[in-house]
Amino acid sequence: MDSSRRGFFRQMAHRAGTTLVQEADRRVARRAAHWIRPPYALDELEFLLACTRCNACAEACPHQTIFPLPARLGAQFTGTPALDLVNKSCHLCEGWPCVSACEPGALQLPDVAEDEVLPAPKLAYAEIDTDRCLPWQGPECGACAASCPQPGALNWENWRPVIDAAQCIGCGQCREACILEPRAIRVSSRYRESSDDSAGASSSGDMALRP
Repeated sequence: MDSSRRGFFRQMAHRAGTTLVQEADRRVARRAAHWIRPPYALDELEFLLACTRCNACAEACPHQTIFPLPARLGAQFTGTPALDLVNKSCHLCEGWPCVSACEPGALQLPDVAEDEVLPAPKLAYAEIDTDRCLPWQGPECGACAASCPQPGALNWENWRPVIDAAQCIGCGQCREACILEPRAIRVSSRYRESSDDSAGASSSGDMALRP
């Protein structure tokens, strides 16, 4: 076989491999719309390949916010760590103990220069249910006012809370502070737009988002 034909088949094999990886990435992203990974998790496909289901990150979490996904989700996802942002929140612990405990590198801090500030992780999306939030319905509240650790993420306009999606990292601390039941703040996976049921499957009421 001449070199031109060998090059052609190599190129076709590379394209086929790339297509398979892209399709696998899309499939796991659709499933990942049902849960929220711990801080600094790799993209879902890479995360699944790296995670050994060792539970070290969950054991390192001082607030017991990390839990293993249940067996009903299938062998590919069973035992991998997720955040319970329905009942708890991520406290963005100093030193990131969950990330430090991850020896396989499924959770990884980004590389930054010594004089640079570590960027905050994007964990999830948070949204205020204005049909339930007390200040949006008239009564005063403010239970969540001092809860947000991210500057500029939770703002007050005309005595009503407003979340700036560009600044919010989705830690869920505002939701945890909410005094209503069900809570007036929803959290959803950062993969929610990949879901076939983005309106419901990735909401904070989904059972996969909690143990």
